[in-house]
Amino acid sequence: MRSILVGSTILAAALLAAPVLAQDAAAAPASDFTITGGATLTSDYRFRGISQTDKRFAVQGTLGISHSSGLYVGVWGSSIDDYVSYGSDQEIDLYAGYKKTFDGTTVDGGVLYYYYPGSGGNNSDFFEPYLNASHTFGPISAKVGGNFSWKQKALTYTNAKTGVLHSKGSGFYGYGELSGAVPGTGVTLTGHLGHSFDRNYITFGTKYTDWSLTAAYTWKALTLSVAYVDTTGKRGSFVTGTGRDPVKAGVVGAIAVAF
Repeated sequence: MRSILVGSTILAAALLAAPVLAQDAAAAPASDFTITGGATLTSDYRFRGISQTDKRFAVQGTLGISHSSGLYVGVWGSSIDDYVSYGSDQEIDLYAGYKKTFDGTTVDGGVLYYYYPGSGGNNSDFFEPYLNASHTFGPISAKVGGNFSWKQKALTYTNAKTGVLHSKGSGFYGYGELSGAVPGTGVTLTGHLGHSFDRNYITFGTKYTDWSLTAAYTWKALTLSVAYVDTTGKRGSFVTGTGRDPVKAGVVGAIAVAF
């Protein structure tokens, strides 16, 4: 993590150099590459409705590079609880894809690689291709998408009740979202509905549906949000070491900064 002292020093240098940089930028052609990033503090990291942090706080960060052609690569990371992947306390997602807009519809496809450092040499990492499409209808934006996974060693689980090791095989997660701004408030509401056809060690191989409703407010580079998240996963099918149920409904608050 960059210290406050280092960050302040870099900021001061940037302010002093601003006039020179502005002159150079005016003379130089626009770059085809765009770099984006951000950091988030959230009260609970929910992955497809299931808590990955034992319903506790998580720190997350992201960095991405995109090209004007539509190609992009990036990395996203979050702290997690050790029950998620063989004692690992971190999830790192590497991704690459292509995004393009055709007649007002944006199509985005690529592949994710889930990496869990510190999992003791166990098979915990896996690939997952994705594809989604979004379109704006007046004040409402709609999005549909899906993530697919083929049979991989990491995608297995042991049923805690029977001790039997199961192979998940291929799996699919499909979802739809609707979002729109509340007039005169600066608040955006987003509704999400997803269904998992994957076997999951927390739900003991059962299919389940997750849904959420999120309200977000953006001020400059900051975004504040609060969400209600729930699933149809069987209550009590998996209980963490602290007695919490990761599939049970909950309210999630977050603050994010983009740069």
